[in-house]
Amino acid sequence: MNTTTSDTLETQVRHLVENISAYIEQFHGGTVEFVSLEDTTLKVRLGGACLNCPLLPSTLHGWVEGTVHQFFPNLKVVADN
Repeated sequence: MNTTTSDTLETQVRHLVENISAYIEQFHGGTVEFVSLEDTTLKVRLGGACLNCPLLPSTLHGWVEGTVHQFFPNLKVVADN
């Protein structure tokens, strides 16, 4: 099997999102789901306790986007809710 750089990047980003989701689920009851990675845009879907929560923007931009940028500074994170 021939692995391309984009496949590797997507796999790494998926793994990071799964780890972020596990943390948010354990401590806050919410979830983060990988939706897609296109060029430099990562789309995620927040769920669980995050739905209809007034702190959803803080979770998205603080926890999710902040953590993603630590490892992948070129990615833009957007919610696909």
